[in-house]
Amino acid sequence: MEKIFEQALLYDFYGELLTEHQKNIYEAVVFDDMSLSEIASEQGISRQGVHDLVKRCDKILLGYEEKLHLVEKFTDAKKKIGGIVELLDSASENSENVSEKLESIKILSKELLEDW
Repeated sequence: MEKIFEQALLYDFYGELLTEHQKNIYEAVVFDDMSLSEIASEQGISRQGVHDLVKRCDKILLGYEEKLHLVEKFTDAKKKIGGIVELLDSASENSENVSEKLESIKILSKELLEDW
């Protein structure tokens, strides 16, 4: 399940950089959960050809991530925003240490701005 989530996330960020043929086959495998044999029959290519193309797409998408780090930045930003929300929730529930919580929010916010 984790691999499919990673593939979907990489595709969301970099999928438009694949060819139309690559996108069609990759989407069929990752999103439509079609078997390699089904796709091969539908596309008129061999099962091995589908397998190789999916592996090549994985490599291409990972290559973009290694160079651009957009998924990494996105997941890091989500974690920081989640931390900010938690701090705000705890500050509204409990008025103790509000200044410390505000300082933590300020630090997380600055980190987010610096990352982008």
